[in-house]
Amino acid sequence: MRRDIFTEEHEMFRTQVRRFVETEIAPKVPEWNRNGMSDRASWRKMGEAGFLGANAPAEYGGAGVDFIYDAIVMEEMSRVRAHGLMMSLHSDICMPYITSFGNAQQKKRYLPGTISGEIILAIAMTEPGTGSDLAAVQTTARRDGDNYVLNGAKTFISNGQIADLIIVVCKTDPKANPPHKGVSLMLVEATSPGFVRGRKLDKLGLRGQDTSELFFEDCRVPVGNLLGHEGQGFKMLMQNLQQERLCVAVASIASCRRTVEDTVAYCQQRRAFGQPIAEFQNTQFKLAEMMTEVEVGQAFVDRLLVAHVRHDEIVAEVSMAKWWTTDLQKKISSQCLQLHGGYGFMMEYPVATDYADAAVQSIYAGTNEIMKVIIARKMGLDSRK
Repeated sequence: MRRDIFTEEHEMFRTQVRRFVETEIAPKVPEWNRNGMSDRASWRKMGEAGFLGANAPAEYGGAGVDFIYDAIVMEEMSRVRAHGLMMSLHSDICMPYITSFGNAQQKKRYLPGTISGEIILAIAMTEPGTGSDLAAVQTTARRDGDNYVLNGAKTFISNGQIADLIIVVCKTDPKANPPHKGVSLMLVEATSPGFVRGRKLDKLGLRGQDTSELFFEDCRVPVGNLLGHEGQGFKMLMQNLQQERLCVAVASIASCRRTVEDTVAYCQQRRAFGQPIAEFQNTQFKLAEMMTEVEVGQAFVDRLLVAHVRHDEIVAEVSMAKWWTTDLQKKISSQCLQLHGGYGFMMEYPVATDYADAAVQSIYAGTNEIMKVIIARKMGLDSRK
């Protein structure tokens, strides 16, 4: 079905992105999966082609177009399973912290490189003892003259090994009451004294994307690298989480579609009992149900994309989309693996990768349980502030 949220310019852009992704990115995916990391040359090629931060301001090298252009890049990257190069994390989750909250000097210093692919971004929220409760982070930043001194540990940090600039969630006032008023954001360059990369973590899925531990051991960061003002970090995080969760939903529904399409093709050529298994009624019913769910999910995500571009406040709705599409991705990858039979359990078939990759979708960017808490509060079901 034709998706009516795209203009002719959007469709022309998709054609360019698809051609680039199929030529320059898809052939690299097996290598990234083997190495557990993408390569810098591909990041630079993405930047040269204008696919990193299309939504970013033109004065710093971006195209200054609407967020739907970035969503197109996400969809096309998901279509070839290029999870190793987390363009959406870099361009649509990390970069907006600089474009929205950075001062003129920070924007001038960092944005051109992030848009060109010379500077790769990460954001360090999660800690070994702190997951969804961002107000409880233990990493501290103590003012010492013209520097902050950071101490603490982060884990599960996407792009942790390859990143050049990390947005670090920390406490500039550990005694603040309520605790979230002590949270600040720091721009930490990977060359900063006292910054240490820990292990590249061995994950179930998303094998091509590096996820790491990070440590700050009396890490000295210039005062000028504070984003906004002290104590504003939690508010910044809350403002940007709407787009982050929408990014997850966009990628999840695109992945669902690719998994179903691949399974349809497999069922049409795989024969059992003298006929293609696509001709069995159970197979037809399963595939019909899954494609229906993909179309329903796509309609909701598209509606949210339009609302987000309008700058609507849709926190509850993106929370709905995040949990529903990621749960759907796990369900669809499981059912499609079953339709592949024993071959679905073999890593040479993409559905096995899809099944493993789907597992984390309901965990990161806020667990699906947290999404339901947010929805319930927006419904007025919880009187706590």
